[in-house]
Amino acid sequence: MRLSVLFFQCALVMAFSASADEVPSALSTSSGPKPGDCVMFREGGLGVVFKTPTYWLKGSIADISHERRLAGRCPKIGKQVSAYTREDWVRIAAATPCVENDADVGEVAVLRIRVAVEEWETPWSNQHGTAGWLFRGYFLDQALKKGELIEMDATWLERCEPRS
Repeated sequence: MRLSVLFFQCALVMAFSASADEVPSALSTSSGPKPGDCVMFREGGLGVVFKTPTYWLKGSIADISHERRLAGRCPKIGKQVSAYTREDWVRIAAATPCVENDADVGEVAVLRIRVAVEEWETPWSNQHGTAGWLFRGYFLDQALKKGELIEMDATWLERCEPRS
């Protein structure tokens, strides 16, 4: 159990950390993301033999912006990941991109994407999954509604196939 929590914490830090010279983009390809592309945010699916459920938010790119942001130190929450509240996750998301070492603090290029929400699957109780970025019909602190625009970092997203 402790090993899986440690693995999750390491994966979390690696997923949301940046070095001062990298330009993050999980969507980067030769053509790059463009408005109308189908994108998906996924959460969960941890484990080798027994996997935790995967929850997701799917939508299309409504807008893309390139920004420069300060990659400061990652926040120290001070409790196990399984005990994080919605407010803790909001704090982590607001701090990204972030770094673990003072030497890595600096300005980085960030690709931000506004996603027009189309569909989602979120846990509704802690029995279904730990309160994470997706929980009880919310993405962090924003209620999920079809057509609602949610801005997020491109590194949190992956491409998907649009419904036909």
